[in-house]
This record gives sequence, structure tokens and C-alpha cells, in this order.
Amino acid sequence: MKKALLFINGDSPKAIPNLSGYDLIACTDGAFHYLKQLKFPLDKLDFISGDFDSHKIEEEIIQQAQNYQFEIIETPDQNKTDFHKALEIIIEKGFDNIDVFGGSGGEQDHFLGNLSVAFAFKDKVNLHFFDEYSSYYFIPKKFTISDVKGKMISLMPFPIAKNIETKGLKWPLYKEDLILGERIGTRNIAENKDVTIKYKKGDLLIFVGN
Repeated sequence: MKKALLFINGDSPKAIPNLSGYDLIACTDGAFHYLKQLKFPLDKLDFISGDFDSHKIEEEIIQQAQNYQFEIIETPDQNKTDFHKALEIIIEKGFDNIDVFGGSGGEQDHFLGNLSVAFAFKDKVNLHFFDEYSSYYFIPKKFTISDVKGKMISLMPFPIAKNIETKGLKWPLYKEDLILGERIGTRNIAENKDVTIKYKKGDLLIFVGN
């Protein structure tokens, strides 16, 4: 199954993640600058996309693209975020499994905007976000995660998830509802190696602590 890696303009990862196993690697124009600071191997980059915040692409980016043979894709549509537009490009290239770095941190409206984009794409693509503290993603109605014993597990309704049952958590749920603004399921602990989650209606975002 083909897999893509996308860097967007939130908090930079502390180090370059393991790049093996990815068939495509891309970034938005804002993320390109922190990748340079991390000394990212630009020969691994397939494309950089974005509105580039002006009508003229920086000469430095053009030079790097010529040197390392990655594609520059201008996406000037101001009705969509750079993240949204980068996902559309990756999906058009035939990928439906995408890992994302830089989705959180920075300005919080960007973080919430990234979650909104992920919600819009949740039935089209498997999106997994990674940051310094956790990985997070929307989960299907029946879901099992493995090798998580001792890790923090948080369940966030988006905005409602009904009739939730969990197995393997310190504080289990038995056919209970989570509703944003009323009750959420943060800071639980995985007591088993495998954790199983089922729910009937709504949408659920899981955070798995590092």
C-alpha cells in the first residue's frame, strides 16, 4: 500500500523522522523553511506546494528545486488552506495513506483549521498526525490499536460520539456518549497491549501519547 509523508507549517519536528517506507514526500511552502534548518535531504522531496505568500516564488526555492529535482506546485486558491490543497495533490497522485508532521503547534487557529481539514477528508484518506507529544487521527466505528500499554490515550468527540465501548483502558467506557462541551475522554491510560474502541454514531478523534 503506497504511503505519503507531508510536512505542513506548524511546529517543526525535533528531528527528521524515519523516511523509509514512504513512496512520496512533500511539504508546504511554510514547512520548507524548517526542513532546511533540520538539514532535510532535499533529494528525497517530491514536491513543495503552496501560495508562496506572493506572486513570485522565492529565488532560493527555485534554485533548490533545480538542484534537487523536486516539483514546485503553486496553489493560489485562497478559499482553501495550503494543507487542504497539498492533500488534494497527494490524493490525485494516487495515495490514500498520509502521515503528517507540523499539524499542531504554532498559531492555534491553524491547528483547529488542520483538524477541520482532516475531518473533511476522513472518509477519503487515512491521515495520521505526529507531533512531539502524540499521534492523533480520526478512527472508524470499530478500531483496535496495538502496542500501547502504558501510553496516554485520549478520545475527543467531533463533536459527538455515541454508544462508545472500550477495552484495555484504565477507565473503560460502557455504551457511553462523549459530547464536546459536556464530556470528553482525555488522559486515559492503556492498561493492555491492545486497546479496542467501538461506537455507534458520530466521529471520534484519538490521541496516543508518545
